[in-house]
Amino acid sequence: MPTFSYFLPNDDATSGLGEDLALAVRPGDCLALRGDLGAGKSALSRALIRSVANDDMLEVPSPTFTLVQSYELRHPIHHFDLYRLADESELAELGLDEALSRGVVLIEWPDKAGGSLPGDAISIEITHEGEGRRVTIDCGEGRFADRLARVKAIRAFMDDNGYRGARRRFLIGDSSFRAYERITTADGRPLVLMDSAARPNGPPIRNGKPYSQLVHLAENVQPFIAVGRYLKGMGLSAPEIYETDIDQGILMIEDLGSEGVLDSAGKPIAKRYEEAVRGLAGMHRQQPPLRLPIENGHYHDIPSFDRETLKFEAEVLLDWHIPWLRGGEKASEAEARDYLEIWDHLIDELDGLETNLVLRDYHSPNILWLPERRGFDRVGIIDFQDAIIGPTSYDVVSLAQDARVTVERPLMERLIEIYMTDREAQGPFDRKAFLKGFAIMSAERACRLNGLWVRLWKRDGMESYMRHMPRTLWHLSMAFEHEVNAPLRDWCRRTGVKFEAAPQAVPA
Repeated sequence: MPTFSYFLPNDDATSGLGEDLALAVRPGDCLALRGDLGAGKSALSRALIRSVANDDMLEVPSPTFTLVQSYELRHPIHHFDLYRLADESELAELGLDEALSRGVVLIEWPDKAGGSLPGDAISIEITHEGEGRRVTIDCGEGRFADRLARVKAIRAFMDDNGYRGARRRFLIGDSSFRAYERITTADGRPLVLMDSAARPNGPPIRNGKPYSQLVHLAENVQPFIAVGRYLKGMGLSAPEIYETDIDQGILMIEDLGSEGVLDSAGKPIAKRYEEAVRGLAGMHRQQPPLRLPIENGHYHDIPSFDRETLKFEAEVLLDWHIPWLRGGEKASEAEARDYLEIWDHLIDELDGLETNLVLRDYHSPNILWLPERRGFDRVGIIDFQDAIIGPTSYDVVSLAQDARVTVERPLMERLIEIYMTDREAQGPFDRKAFLKGFAIMSAERACRLNGLWVRLWKRDGMESYMRHMPRTLWHLSMAFEHEVNAPLRDWCRRTGVKFEAAPQAVPA
């Protein structure tokens, strides 16, 4: 069984290990802390809890007399001290099973739990060693060992690159394999660490390719480095990249802050969306090279939004939304054939339209606001590793028809107009062709999303994404206002896709 050993010479080192454990734990983990009185069990628990809370001053009393203290944090944490436990049967009253089902459990004096201690509990033994402490962690058979090994590798990367003693806090983890930490150096400088180990290829699902290759998702950190430096070179506010470990998938990058483009009520701030669309127009003033330098003579070849990718994404509606509408019944062979033929025709319509670098998820979760800067470099761009070459309209669709927040139609139309006016100021620009491409990519994105919300719910248990469906059905209805999408609109009506959502019915 994997075992980790740490020597902690002082309280700062104990706090650092608590931070690392906080980044490794997940709901359902039970940490059994063993050691003599005064060994440091409560000190390590306190450091872990404060790190998850991101509050160094959080009051974390010892649960010696209450037996359990609970904290409703990013991961709910339940801190048990069984020193005064009279009988293990009392654990049922204390709610140990319920605590394990919904959060992280820390148990001091775990031997008093007897047979109630989970069999997969992670054993943490703390002993005195000289002037410090020795902590030995036996991870058992679960995934905790992998997580802790990754956290330890990142700590070593930080130490090796001059960030010894820096504070680590969880920042965000997206629905992919990436996670981010907010780093504060010993001298108070804020940074962001990207944790993005190479994506393992899943099973082939079409033409011998796994999902990530079919839709051209980044499989390591190299695209982020290449595209980020290209954007920086154009004067756009992508994060500066300070340190890299490409093999391990670890980057230390600039912290662009946390101020976004939404107000306190979660609604779009028009001025910020307008600057964001001007940034796109500025980015599209020149064609990117198809090969971007990474470092040490290596290059990233930017993939293209090809027919296979477009059709595969559009099929998500066919595979998930239609069965959801019909209580499990799939589209008929004839319906599926007609749908794919319509998409073949729409993809043909894209031939000859302008293309450029497509960031793919250029919307509110991935856009930051930098008020101290000037012009469209006030727009911070943080998610671009999956960039491809495709229709220039795609990112305008992502922003103007933000999937996560309602952009009311007047602002939506103003954003499109600002983009076209700015492009015209740069030189020849075909409005009619752009609007056709916008309509097709609006339909493609809406079809994918209206299937994706169902897939995230039914396959991955993420029902909360379904709240976005009224909005993305509304987006589909607007895409159908353009004549190029008439065959797709008629197909949706025949198959029962309810796209006629009124704007006022769309949740914010």
